[in-house]
Amino acid sequence: MATADDVPALVALMRAFYAESGYPLPEGPAARTFAVLVADPALGRVWLLEADGAPAGYLAMTVAFSMEHGATRAFVDDLFVLPAARGRGLAAAPPAAARADCAARGAHAMYVEVGPDDDGARRVYARAGFEDTGRVLLARALAAPLHLAE
Repeated sequence: MATADDVPALVALMRAFYAESGYPLPEGPAARTFAVLVADPALGRVWLLEADGAPAGYLAMTVAFSMEHGATRAFVDDLFVLPAARGRGLAAAPPAAARADCAARGAHAMYVEVGPDDDGARRVYARAGFEDTGRVLLARALAAPLHLAE
């Protein structure tokens, strides 16, 4: 699991992740976001992925109470692997670690959001046991997303 010492590496990875979608990443807010999450396990966890001894990706999972499940549920907020490290199975271990963390904390479900055309992500998550629920995720912003912050 990632620690406060890993925040600079996590921000660098998040910058690469956002760049793939054409989003800028204000590093100050990103660093604060990671710092909050790694400091409070009740909010979730972050796993730093390595390839050849260097940071190569991360998984950020958040946790919330669910009325539907009568217990907590987890949300895979981000899963990113650097392009040069893809195809090595790095994305397989984090969902398994997150699932084990969820079981240990008594969470009843895990969710993830993927774009409708992101077939690569869908394959990764399907291999990890995620299924399309047929539901549509709707959102109403109450503040600017991180890439528009600062």
